[in-house]
Amino acid sequence: MRKHKGNFWQKLKYGVLRAGIALVGLWAVGILLFAFLPVPFSAVMIERQLSAWWRGDFAYVAHSDWVSMDEISPWMAVAVIASEDQKFPTHWGFDIDAIESVLNSSKNTRLRGASTLSQQTAKNMFLWDGRSWVRKGLEAGLTVGIETVWSKRRILTVYLNVAEFGNGVFGVEEASQRYFHKPASRLTMAETALLAAALPNPLRFRVNAPTRYMKQRQQWIMRQMQQLGGERFLREHKLH
Repeated sequence: MRKHKGNFWQKLKYGVLRAGIALVGLWAVGILLFAFLPVPFSAVMIERQLSAWWRGDFAYVAHSDWVSMDEISPWMAVAVIASEDQKFPTHWGFDIDAIESVLNSSKNTRLRGASTLSQQTAKNMFLWDGRSWVRKGLEAGLTVGIETVWSKRRILTVYLNVAEFGNGVFGVEEASQRYFHKPASRLTMAETALLAAALPNPLRFRVNAPTRYMKQRQQWIMRQMQQLGGERFLREHKLH
């Protein structure tokens, strides 16, 4: 009896190990392929779609339209950097100062506060949504991977194409068409700042019905965009 139990746990251990190796291999292939190929969908998009079907919401469609960086208003890139990660051009995937600040602050501080654009891209592309430390650990490893293989411009391009901007709205092109009825290339500074203002919680903060807080954050983001230098900031760091 003990021998059978031992064999069961041994098989289970090897099964889990093989599954883990296969998953790491799949992530590695994804990082290599999406270094130059358009991204058709992300892990978070799949998660949202499956969750909707599980709830019986068959009208929900997670949708995005891939566009190159040249087809996105430069203001959009400046807006997300200004609002989410102002050290993006110079860090190696992690903002150490922000991480230390979160760890030293109260337990109510948002874990997202220390997440760089690189980390958010890794999570959106390859992981599930949530705040567990297991996910954060996997996110860290994937962040190292994309920072090693992808350029900063590529990370920013993928981020802008998979970021969630509302219920079923993924990517800046879909968001621009849905909320402003025009392509992402024609977004204004104010419009990109409003889109960026929704990013901390796009299912709560609605771009088409901005709260007072969102409008205040929009104004703050616009001031930060100007302080960074606007489009000049992108040219200096070869991000657009």
